[in-house]
Amino acid sequence: MCGRFVSSSSPADLASYFGAEGTPEESLEPSWNVAPTNDVYVVHADGGVRRVDAFHWGLVPSWAKDPKVGSRMINARAETLATKGAFKPSFRRRRCLIPTDGFYEWHKVPGQRAKQPYFIHRTDGEPYAFAGLWTVWHGPGKDGSEHLRSCTVVTTTANEVMAEIHDRMPVMLPPSAWDEWLDPGHEDLDTLGRLLVPAPPQLTVLRPVGTEVNKVQNKGEHLIERVEPVAADPALPLER
Repeated sequence: MCGRFVSSSSPADLASYFGAEGTPEESLEPSWNVAPTNDVYVVHADGGVRRVDAFHWGLVPSWAKDPKVGSRMINARAETLATKGAFKPSFRRRRCLIPTDGFYEWHKVPGQRAKQPYFIHRTDGEPYAFAGLWTVWHGPGKDGSEHLRSCTVVTTTANEVMAEIHDRMPVMLPPSAWDEWLDPGHEDLDTLGRLLVPAPPQLTVLRPVGTEVNKVQNKGEHLIERVEPVAADPALPLER
């Protein structure tokens, strides 16, 4: 599961990092609390070159009658991409990377009503490249002017660190896999599926943060500041 993440980099910085040649005309506001149905940056292949563009988070299949269905498709399980009708066409031809500076997950604290939120990030300051799928939905108008490009985050089983607080995590692709994942001409789903594995545990550090992140209206950088967790399990591998 991945329901919130951080996206604070400019499209120009993302294009430089991911080797992309095109960027959107309008930039998104930096956000330390990106939520489902927000627009998010993706890296995708377009005509043989990489582009950074802004897509709607929550995949809206082409056959959907209402784009609201996308709010239930923010994540796609790696294990069922090749069999679920909502995801299989995009898994075959429309794959993308979703750059993030980290993400949030919540962990139940024994004896407490509120869950403790954690910010998961890399220690080297590099962004994550989540594996994603995208598609285009066309509205009912006959002129075809209404359309929406949307995306979803692919998830897999948790690595050793993430397993302490949740059983799932986003698929994080290394640079060595980007070309293969983005290539729309690559349709061998078995081979592509072998890329969708948990990231090495050293790439995921847990930082306890305040519950302000629970409200999607809060977007500021202070959301990722470390706090002392409430009754945290002393065995949790927290950032020091």
